[in-house]
Amino acid sequence: MLRPTTLALILAGGRVDELNVLTYYRPKSAVPFGGFGRVIDFALSNLMNSGIEQVGILSQYRSYSLINHIGTGAAWDMLGRYRHISILPPYLGSEKNDWYKGSADAIFKNLDYVEYHRPEEIFILSGDHIYRMDYQEMLDYHRHKDADLTIAFLRVPRDKAHRFGVAALNDEDGERGGRVEQYWEKPEEPESDWASLTVLCFKPEVLYTALRENQSSSSFEFGADIIPMLVRQNYRVYGYKFSGYWGYTKTVEEYWQSNMDLLGDAPKINLEEWGFRTNLDHRRIRDFQPLMTGEATSISNSLVYNGCIIEGEVKNSIIFPGVHVKKGATVENSVIFFNNKIHEGCRFNKVVADVNSSYGTNVVIGSESGSAAGNVTVMGWNNHVPRQTRIEEGATIYPNLTESRWPSIVTGGEVLR
Repeated sequence: MLRPTTLALILAGGRVDELNVLTYYRPKSAVPFGGFGRVIDFALSNLMNSGIEQVGILSQYRSYSLINHIGTGAAWDMLGRYRHISILPPYLGSEKNDWYKGSADAIFKNLDYVEYHRPEEIFILSGDHIYRMDYQEMLDYHRHKDADLTIAFLRVPRDKAHRFGVAALNDEDGERGGRVEQYWEKPEEPESDWASLTVLCFKPEVLYTALRENQSSSSFEFGADIIPMLVRQNYRVYGYKFSGYWGYTKTVEEYWQSNMDLLGDAPKINLEEWGFRTNLDHRRIRDFQPLMTGEATSISNSLVYNGCIIEGEVKNSIIFPGVHVKKGATVENSVIFFNNKIHEGCRFNKVVADVNSSYGTNVVIGSESGSAAGNVTVMGWNNHVPRQTRIEEGATIYPNLTESRWPSIVTGGEVLR
């Protein structure tokens, strides 16, 4: 077997405030998704399906859940002589002894790991996006253009482009891609609608030089620092145009919508067709008993997984293993994580509920209208919600609340800590 020439590095250690309590105890990349997986599984599945099986994961914020999920890497066939997944947290050493100060600094502090593998190309990926991409097609374009750096871009509505790094691309290769003539990181008034997906392919020497030069700066980010610097210095920076589904899960609303995109007769996300893999040993998913239902059970347009007991009604929802919806309870337009118990008379609408909570009888959460048009209500983990509690649309409930903290009504948009 020939030694692989491509190394992938996944930026997976961050927490975003917009996801709030969902990232209270875990990095964004480890947030559960789709009924049994995690957000990082999309990047890992893409790598596996693209034949790129040397992977380093850079993790910093509350890494335990991510480390536990990755395990040995066997779930993605990344276990063998030339196949591996390595977790790369910050460390103490004779020279480098502080936290990662940004995405570029994280890679710089692990250059010994990178150089050890002697790669011919280095992919750097965000671990918190929902998409399917054949990285080999991007790699072929990178090699064809003899690029120093190739960046994947997606065309987005101009009024949304300010949230991303955006580039002006020439028409050198039409629908396939073009040279990056200018690059702006989250500009207030975007001059382009080509948004970076944070999928980067570098020539190693170019990356090493840029990272070392960047160390004299006060900012250490690929979007804000490395990419603009390479464009200014007239390196061969190219854009690879991507046109498939891409879920940007920076906010709770976006996260909820990406989950809803799994539903319907023609879902935008088809995990089987996408070749999606996850670690079924994490939380012992493979050991759960089959789904159990009762005489009054009603399940429509939903994904409900092994280990669930559904005796009530579930509509337009994603239900993770270990959830019990009791008789007379209704869950709709919602994403319910592992091991929640929803008692009789409860009504959930447009709720994202983290793990290991119980909801007493007649708890009502979210809009009572049944419409999916309102704001998402977010429930933190390890809560015991008292019977007959009313939690209105758009509220946020922090984890581990004591019994004395619970009012009878949590008003719309309120944050209960």
